[in-house]
Amino acid sequence: MAFDTICVKKIVGELDTKLTGGRIDKIYQPEKDELLIAIRTLSGNYKLVISASANNARIHFTDASKENPKTPPMFCMLLRKHISSGKITAVLQPDFERIIRFDVESYNEFGDLTTKHLIAELTGRNSNIILCDENYKIIDSAKHVDFTQSSFRQILPGLLYVSPPKQDKIPVLSEDIKNANIDFSKDGIRADKAVMAAVSGISPVTAREIVYSVCGDSSVVCGELSEEKKSGIARALAEFAENILFAPCIIYDDKNNPVDFSATDINQYGTSFRVEHYGNMSEAVSRFYRDRDSRERMQQKSSDITKLLHNNIERCAKKLEIQRKTLREAENKEKYKMFGDLITSNLYKIESGRKSVTVENYYEESCPEITIELSPMLSPSKNAQRYYKLYNKLKNAEVEVKKQIENTIADLEYLESTLAIVKNSTSEADLNAIRSELSEQGYIKKQKKAKRKTVSQPKPMHFVSSDGFDIYVGKNNTQNDFLTLKFANSQDIWFHTKNIHGSHTIIKLGVNKDVPRRTMLEAAQLAAYYSQARESSQVPVDYTVIKNVKKPNGAKPGMVIYDGYNTVYVTPHTIKGKEI
Repeated sequence: MAFDTICVKKIVGELDTKLTGGRIDKIYQPEKDELLIAIRTLSGNYKLVISASANNARIHFTDASKENPKTPPMFCMLLRKHISSGKITAVLQPDFERIIRFDVESYNEFGDLTTKHLIAELTGRNSNIILCDENYKIIDSAKHVDFTQSSFRQILPGLLYVSPPKQDKIPVLSEDIKNANIDFSKDGIRADKAVMAAVSGISPVTAREIVYSVCGDSSVVCGELSEEKKSGIARALAEFAENILFAPCIIYDDKNNPVDFSATDINQYGTSFRVEHYGNMSEAVSRFYRDRDSRERMQQKSSDITKLLHNNIERCAKKLEIQRKTLREAENKEKYKMFGDLITSNLYKIESGRKSVTVENYYEESCPEITIELSPMLSPSKNAQRYYKLYNKLKNAEVEVKKQIENTIADLEYLESTLAIVKNSTSEADLNAIRSELSEQGYIKKQKKAKRKTVSQPKPMHFVSSDGFDIYVGKNNTQNDFLTLKFANSQDIWFHTKNIHGSHTIIKLGVNKDVPRRTMLEAAQLAAYYSQARESSQVPVDYTVIKNVKKPNGAKPGMVIYDGYNTVYVTPHTIKGKEI
């Protein structure tokens, strides 16, 4: 990603302008490598995210909130002790690096005014958040680094803070950038890679943009460059660094997925990708990482449930195949009854010890001859009884296996719908509710607990349509049942994707029974968004009144049947909402 020193420079300028002079109001640590800091200033209140995630290290303002652990982590408690209510006196970028330092004035336990340094190192997999005293002695950090992890630099309480080792490159923001010696001699290496090998603090997307501005092609290799082009790239790099024109933006692919962001304008993708500009760098970074970071973290936290569901789905699919094979075999049961009848009617002709017998098949009009296999160890009558037993066995199996197939299909439907809901989950509370549901259904072994926890009531998501109607969406199968069978009234309107696993969605009518078409479409879009078809378009969504929705006896959570419905085709979309 493009969180390079240029992006950091722009972010630092924004933070310094808005936060210097402000006071730290509250500190939270929703993740082990992430802080959320509330800051009060004369111009307003801000929430600042500092993340040391190995994949998504960043810093920016945010309006979003995250669930926090019931017991604050030790690092969070220590930060509250040292810098809570402290005054931010400066926001700096040391040594042109991907490092942001906050200088915070606060009183110590003796009542003396001291300056603490909160340092955010946004350096990829080595990212960290470090708190130092006025002498840069480390008080603590989000991640401890000992000798087993780094022989050059340890980050442990009590040690002096040492900056990350410098690369043997010229920083893009330094005055020496005009003297950068870019090695274009390796013919098979792309020109942007050569730029990055000579210059530090520059992202791949920026390096490609510099090459593109000169060559009209961001993927050109060094062997294709003329001397004029090589000189042109070096000049373009120097001009870029000396006069950076900030234009924060996000690059979206043809499916409207964010693929990268930049502090400066990007033209290298032409018309194949869309570039959307933002008023400030913090907003662009926040927008970019909002979905990406949340999705990755939820994937990590839901991996155990996902694996469990996939294993059970695979097991059910194999069981279903065996059951269907048994059913196909049972379809031949009448043949065995016929064999028994034909043997019985010809007992006087059949000698003991024979391996087969050929008789007339009087079940067919022309009475053709048919050969029936016999067991030489059994008498003719015993052979007839053997075929009658096989007939009865298959007859009984057919009845039973049909019931088993229905149950297996119901299990498979339930597991696949639960998997779809897991993929759309947005919080750990959602996942815990799904774990509880799976435990109740016997898919997860119940653990014995000393004290029984109070089970909270289901809390579906609540949205308000453009016309002011309340729309509710279930977040798991238990909530779907609660929403459809208990919360909704008989005349409320119910939505669900057609033959696609997803959440139950309802429009709560209240006194007003006349629902505008716009609200109907928005509810259908929500039903499509919270389903397996989120990434699709023209998704079929069925809708009907609640009184037409029934739950069969013994059906699993979230499983219903309905009639008297209509279907609308929509593109999945969500609107601002919250839990009940």
